[in-house]
Amino acid sequence: MLKHRGFPGRLPGTDFQFTIRRANKKDGPAKIIKRERYRDRKLADRKADEGFMAALWQCFGEEPFERGNLDAGRLSWLFGREVIPAEDPFDPESYEAMLRVNVKIAQVSFPAVFAADAEDVIWDDEDDGEDD
Repeated sequence: MLKHRGFPGRLPGTDFQFTIRRANKKDGPAKIIKRERYRDRKLADRKADEGFMAALWQCFGEEPFERGNLDAGRLSWLFGREVIPAEDPFDPESYEAMLRVNVKIAQVSFPAVFAADAEDVIWDDEDDGEDD
């Protein structure tokens, strides 16, 4: 499993996880699914989605990226809309699965991340996916 060095482990100041520490050798990778985001979601949940999108954009831009140690649950909130498969066939249960940011949809969903005056996020999070 590829570990994305420098990618934040979680949204700073919260328990919203962005990465996992180690591969699940017993049951295999968690499946990435498309989760429905309803309008009445909590502000904290929406901020976690925005923070995760900002980290994806800052780290990968428009380039395809390997799922690696990115959290399947967090990816699932964006999957099928802002994050889409970058390969066909796509295996949603593989750490090697290739994904990419769907820029047009992501810009509409998270305009602050893509604003001309948006600053790069400085992640002060100590848990950046490093090994224990």
